[in-house]
Amino acid sequence: MSTNVILEMRNITKTFPGVKALSDVSFSVEEGEIHALCGENGAGKSTLMKVLSGVYPYGTYDGDIYYNGELKKFGSIKDTEEEGIIIIHQELALIPMLSIAENIFLGNEVAKGGVINWAEATRRTTELLAKVGLKENPSTLITNIGVGKQQLVEIAKALSKKVKLLILDEPTASLNESDSNALLDLLLEFKKQGLTSIIISHKLNEISRVADKITVLRDGATVETLDCHAEKISEARIIRGMVGRELSDRFPKRVSKLGETIFEVRNWTAYHPIHSDRKISNGINLNVKRGEVVGIAGLMGAGRTEFAMSVFGRSYGQKISGEVLINGKPADVSTVERAIKSGLAYVTEDRKQLGLVLINNVMHNNTLANHKGISKNFVIDEYTERKAANEYRQKLRIRTPSIYQDVVNLSGGNQQKVVLAKWLFANPDVLILDEPTRGIDVGAKYEIYTIVNDLVAAGKAVIFISSEMPELLGTCDRIYVMNEGAIVAEMPVAEASQENIMGAIMRSGEKV
Repeated sequence: MSTNVILEMRNITKTFPGVKALSDVSFSVEEGEIHALCGENGAGKSTLMKVLSGVYPYGTYDGDIYYNGELKKFGSIKDTEEEGIIIIHQELALIPMLSIAENIFLGNEVAKGGVINWAEATRRTTELLAKVGLKENPSTLITNIGVGKQQLVEIAKALSKKVKLLILDEPTASLNESDSNALLDLLLEFKKQGLTSIIISHKLNEISRVADKITVLRDGATVETLDCHAEKISEARIIRGMVGRELSDRFPKRVSKLGETIFEVRNWTAYHPIHSDRKISNGINLNVKRGEVVGIAGLMGAGRTEFAMSVFGRSYGQKISGEVLINGKPADVSTVERAIKSGLAYVTEDRKQLGLVLINNVMHNNTLANHKGISKNFVIDEYTERKAANEYRQKLRIRTPSIYQDVVNLSGGNQQKVVLAKWLFANPDVLILDEPTRGIDVGAKYEIYTIVNDLVAAGKAVIFISSEMPELLGTCDRIYVMNEGAIVAEMPVAEASQENIMGAIMRSGEKV
């Protein structure tokens, strides 16, 4: 590996209204290495990379950026891209109804005299897709390929801009295990070709696998940089740097005290909202007891989210049939309002699009699902609303300057806590959590697991959907396994393992 420093950021300080996001941060990267950036949500990782990539231009921060030994004053993303610095954000910047080729060259069109050369764009797209291991037709619409392939299209787009320093912000957060491994293998291959990468990730096992160095941020400041070649860096070692203490157990202990069946779904069937002949849920039967955490495992595309959304107020799908019982009685879940009234709540996997009103503050988001709880005679009582928001801010340890802070300015982990607060304030009997810890750090995950434990200890029931099998094994009492829209196995957690779950999925696939 080269010892040439390609990037050096010196004494970077970035302030937002009421918050110092970065405080005198220094960070350097050597040419040809994979450098990981770790820290809890709100530690400043994404902010630092937005400073580097020109999202926050020169003049909006203090400190200096040296790239290839030269002082740079980037005024925009265009400036950094011309230098070969390309950032791929956690929320992919692709346009669903445009083709792969159109997305790759959007804003960087293959044109002469204002006329796009589509034949050349298609040829170059095919070459770029081959480099990232995709065999898709360049004319395929983005909406018709999975999230894993979309991530690879983003990388192909970066390669089209002659990338020299690739920044990936939570690149595997929405990917299943096989797609994540494929992406990491691709980064290692690029490293062999001399490409320098910076990766932000909360998946510490992935960082340990690919990183040459790991820089840890905490509370907007640099804590340390670890050399993975000088010593073996364990996940526990990284966590200690991130949270400032040992985290001896990733999952809080819980003694299960199960009661009667509180939630039951019988013969639930639903069809795709557009393709009316395609089943997304196929005769699902499921039950949860009071005080129980029930997991739903399955590969991406198994139909877990589709099932949850179809049950919660028929938010997804058409031609829905089946029965839902809550507390032993048939429940009306035909609309979201009626589902909430029946005692059901759903924490979506897509907090930014479906879970929050980003331009509203913490207080208003907190009470969105239960206006009755803060109003009298249809008039909102601001004192009651403020009191409730502050209570949940303290209870869930939401890191925000105040409850009047717009949610868009919070870190991902704190946004997730606001979503949870919204539904906890609605006081449901049954809470469906869909990927509740996606893209958040180990400390925030532990706090969410603790909240789940508190809920079931109070006699509530929780359905926990997760793509991370260790998470299901560490938090659940019982696990259902889904594949192709159907329940294919059920097992108590004592009998569950990653091998047993994957075995159930594979066996069901062979029968189809």
